[in-house]
Amino acid sequence: MYAVIRAGGKQYRVAPGDVIRVETVAAPDQQVTFGEVLAVSANAGEIARPSGDAQVTGKVLGAVRGEKILVFHYKRKKQYKKLQGHRQNYSVVRITEIAVDGQKFTAPEEAPKPKKAKPVVEETEEAPKKQAAAKKPAPKAAAKKKSAPKKGGSKKK
Repeated sequence: MYAVIRAGGKQYRVAPGDVIRVETVAAPDQQVTFGEVLAVSANAGEIARPSGDAQVTGKVLGAVRGEKILVFHYKRKKQYKKLQGHRQNYSVVRITEIAVDGQKFTAPEEAPKPKKAKPVVEETEEAPKKQAAAKKPAPKAAAKKKSAPKKGGSKKK
């Protein structure tokens, strides 16, 4: 099951559970509804325009920024140059549900990611040696050598 939606002037093919990047729509952890559904495919290979009300619902996961684009205007022989940069703001949205003609296709719940535990360092004979090696003072800087006097000395006239 997938749907084609329009968001921010672009079209996206989405299925329940997909994560897409659209132009900024809402703040993180909010629900967003895309009402402009252009096509729906319920069966494999069968695409149809939705008859009636169709909606795609998603949850905003966060906000990101795109690559920097340089806009350079130049007119030759006129001494005119203008350089401007642009970075587009995007929202990362996870599609949670597609509702078409009374049917609802939902994404399976995303399991929470387990937190990484810090590794436990056991006290062994090697551990104090490594710590002592890490605490060694930095070696002293070598004294600078004096440069040799220049050859030729003083010139007599």
